[in-house]
Amino acid sequence: MNIAILHYSVPPIVGGVESVIAHHARLMSADGNSVRLIAARGAAMSEKIPLTYIPLADSRHERINLIKQELDQGKVPSSFESLRDELADELIKALSGVDVLIAHNVCSLNKNLALTAALHKLHQENLLPRLILWHHDLAWTTPRYLPEMHAGYPWNLLKTDWGNTTHVVVSELRRDELSDLMKLDPASIHVIPNGVDMDRFYKLETLTQDILDKTHLLDASPILLLPVRITPRKNIELALWTLAALKKDFPHAALVVTGPLGPHNANNIKYFELLTDLRKQLGLEGSVHFLAELHNDFLPDEVIADFYRVADALFFPSREEGFGIPLIEAAFSHLPAFCADIPPLRKLGLNNAQFFSPDEDPARVANMLADYFKTSMPARLAMRARASFRWEAIYRQHIAPLLVRP
Repeated sequence: MNIAILHYSVPPIVGGVESVIAHHARLMSADGNSVRLIAARGAAMSEKIPLTYIPLADSRHERINLIKQELDQGKVPSSFESLRDELADELIKALSGVDVLIAHNVCSLNKNLALTAALHKLHQENLLPRLILWHHDLAWTTPRYLPEMHAGYPWNLLKTDWGNTTHVVVSELRRDELSDLMKLDPASIHVIPNGVDMDRFYKLETLTQDILDKTHLLDASPILLLPVRITPRKNIELALWTLAALKKDFPHAALVVTGPLGPHNANNIKYFELLTDLRKQLGLEGSVHFLAELHNDFLPDEVIADFYRVADALFFPSREEGFGIPLIEAAFSHLPAFCADIPPLRKLGLNNAQFFSPDEDPARVANMLADYFKTSMPARLAMRARASFRWEAIYRQHIAPLLVRP
């Protein structure tokens, strides 16, 4: 699909809308679409995401500002229509071969009403591709813009449904405002939130990103982290049984075991086979991730630290530890810790971790975990944010279906 994204400016110009456009363009391109940007300022994001410059699309162009000064006073300059038509000609050239045009805020704000009018004219003449109007802000409902709004054309273009368009807003508040403004059925307006790029936010290592992509771990909630080597004394089988029980309350729960097989005992191979057989027996093939299956070498400390950042809890059921550094690493990562009640871990955790016997009934351990995740506001918010406000999740749940909608 050929997609064009239109705004006054695009990255590296700094701004909230510009940032959203960058994420959208990257995700659309990664999904196999041909994406182009159309703006007056900014730069191409890559060879795959070029930029078509239209200088008059700027909100700060000298000719646009001269006209805006009169428009703000309620006067339509005699040069408005010629400027509108000039912009329309530029848009027609820029949109050659485009299937979908996404216009961000240019039909919501009065920053460049000639550009808004050019789009409207082309739309009414059926010369535009499918049009998606993405509303971040609305001039007619924002007090600081209201003194610049006046009755009639072209200001009414910002509060009138043009027909045969798709409206997108970034929040329920904007949906309600747009619905009242344009007398639209709220159900006809798509609410697509802004999000966070977890890779950049956490500064994740490239290897971490690769593993997360392969495992789809970020779609899980909660994520239990077990950062140990695969050896019998780590009691990993209890983690598997516990996860199976936890799934009754949290069907999308997952466990990630970061370490390789213990290097000094050939029996560790048999132990690993026992664990993978148990994983299959419990139906946990997509939920228990042994990173030793994905990476042959030791994982760097930086990658292990990344998994502390994305996890929701440390689960540490060892039967034997000399010290228990994962508990301290969890503390530095602000992760809740659920640990086997053995002397080294009890000494480290004191009253600041939750403990269970290494031989505890998995159902009881699962209940301990479930109680925490049901009652902890930070944990619930974190899991909800990862599921709903991660850019990859937003694209998959909202944007990709919107693009293919007839």
